[in-house]
Amino acid sequence: MVAADAPVNRVLLVEDHADTANVLAHLLRCYGFVVTVASTVGLANKAASEKDFDLLISDIGLPDGSGVDVVRYVHQRRRIPAIALSGYGMEEDIRRSREAGFDEHLIKPINLVQLRQTIGRLLSS
Repeated sequence: MVAADAPVNRVLLVEDHADTANVLAHLLRCYGFVVTVASTVGLANKAASEKDFDLLISDIGLPDGSGVDVVRYVHQRRRIPAIALSGYGMEEDIRRSREAGFDEHLIKPINLVQLRQTIGRLLSS
């Protein structure tokens, strides 16, 4: 849990699989984050144009594009830490996501302990 005097961090979670999005959003809210969920590139970009976020967590494969499209759009507005979620974890996949602007690349199924540690590291730096 987050201490009462800790700043509230706003997370943009982009995930098109409804069950995964619901579980991750619930988990992030339990950690004390304010979470906005988007299931497409279009909805994510709309949310990013309307609000400021402190962290982006985005699936790479989306129905109307890619998480790469999202991270590029978000970073045009404001540079924030970004975590890619993907079923692909070869060196080339990780390299491409980092070149696109993601700080970290986590492989699905997501290890929740690793996700929490990664978020903590990114938000504390």
